[in-house]
Amino acid sequence: MTRRRRPDYAQLETEGINPRAADLERRTVDEIVTLLVREEALAQKAAYACRREIAAAVELVVAALQAGGRLFYVGAGTSGRLGALDAAELPPTFGSDPALVVALLAGGPRAMLRSVEGAEDRGQHAAARLARHGLGPHDVVCAIAASGVTQFARAALEFARTRQAKTIFVTCVRSPDHARLADVVIAAVVGPEMLAGSTRLKSGTATKIILNAISTATMVKLGKVYRGRMVDVLATNQKLKDRARRIVQEVTNTRPKAAQSLLRQAGGRPKLAIAIHELGVPASEAAARLAAAGGDLHRLLDGLPRRRRRRR
Repeated sequence: MTRRRRPDYAQLETEGINPRAADLERRTVDEIVTLLVREEALAQKAAYACRREIAAAVELVVAALQAGGRLFYVGAGTSGRLGALDAAELPPTFGSDPALVVALLAGGPRAMLRSVEGAEDRGQHAAARLARHGLGPHDVVCAIAASGVTQFARAALEFARTRQAKTIFVTCVRSPDHARLADVVIAAVVGPEMLAGSTRLKSGTATKIILNAISTATMVKLGKVYRGRMVDVLATNQKLKDRARRIVQEVTNTRPKAAQSLLRQAGGRPKLAIAIHELGVPASEAAARLAAAGGDLHRLLDGLPRRRRRRR
């Protein structure tokens, strides 16, 4: 195994000095907050500039999940935690299988709450953990590293190539060597942080925007959204139960009690409740027809004559 050359960290843009922060500690609290919040706008611009690369990443992920594969987020520190956050939020929002999107954080689960020193430098751990998950050619590895040099993230991409898995690299710097690491490189160049080297600031914001876009657009294309609503939401608390009822009520144009009745028939699942109403059939038949349509309400309902609706 060849010895890796240590990166010249001083040359990384994410380690640079932001001229707008030269006298940060001498500013008033109001001025500091204003500078920090204003700087965040650059994160949105940087993410927007990568919209075509983000779309290409979504296409990869959708194709992989439709083929029975999985999406792996791999990263260290803030980058890894953002991947873990995104993965954790998908099942309740979209009713997706928790095994569909898996987050591997350098240092393991305990690193979610407390820094594990040196974990990001142990690239071999990323490869070993992906191997334990049985990474294969239908999977996608999305490595996340604001600096672009984190060994845990880069090693995951290298290992993914050996397993013929598709690869995505989310970073906040541009480098000519990134193209050899991943099929899709998303480089949201935000520039030096207000606090030099603290990539939990606008680099973290840009990364969060990108991951939100990848996962949400993927779920939309997988049929988890109907008319801009999360019809596969898992109603596990009062807020979400009310949201599920409102989704059914709005889509079916029924009164609250009728929407609640549909949800009871559907076992609390808004998508099935909508199918029951629109098809005018019992829950078991609606569920079978929805499954045959791949869980996609548009595929199930588009082209069918609309039922005459009346308020109940």
